[in-house]
Amino acid sequence: MRIDILTVVPELLRSPLNESILKRAQEKGLVEIVVHNLHDYAHDKRKTTDDYPFGGEAGMVMKPEPVFELVEKLQAERRYDEIVYTSPDGVRYDQHEANRLSTLENIIVLCGHYKGIDHRIREHLITREISIGDYVLTGGELAACVIADSVVRLLPGAIGDESSALTDCFQDNLLAPPVYTRPAEFRGWRVPDVLLSGNFAEIEAWQDEQSWERTRRLRPDLLDDKN
Repeated sequence: MRIDILTVVPELLRSPLNESILKRAQEKGLVEIVVHNLHDYAHDKRKTTDDYPFGGEAGMVMKPEPVFELVEKLQAERRYDEIVYTSPDGVRYDQHEANRLSTLENIIVLCGHYKGIDHRIREHLITREISIGDYVLTGGELAACVIADSVVRLLPGAIGDESSALTDCFQDNLLAPPVYTRPAEFRGWRVPDVLLSGNFAEIEAWQDEQSWERTRRLRPDLLDDKN
């Protein structure tokens, strides 16, 4: 898999994309993540990537020329399955969308910034708009990191125990059950006896019951999607 991230502040991406699972997945050759600086595709003396919006609104808008030039350069080198724009009015990102993206081969992620991007980019280049939540960030770089991290960990071989990703929260619209580790008793609080029983059928039934109970209590909206 290859993920190309287009940004005006590449420094924000360097550390998150080169640590932990993302780092190991790249070292194993499971994914190639390439960060592109849009300023490199602006050809005026100041390397300008934004300008004032027509109509007199406040804020700045990302210009179309650098984005089109870079995207078209990348498209000439390979076929992309999705060109994603991180936008507050995109589809709400969830585990199902991460699962879908993880099956693709090549993805471009354009990080939104300033007031937004020239609408002609959205009309003629973007194939998918994604929001990671109903709030405003300074730019789309953190959202791009969220997308990359959630997708890459699903790739076969990215994590040590591949079955772990399949039992993550939200894979079946349920929250994960409580988890415990040693010691079995801490400050008088004991791990539930069922987890120490060695009876895997009972353990699985307990975990399923806990997942449903926690979801009903903490995220009942997830259960609406199961109906």
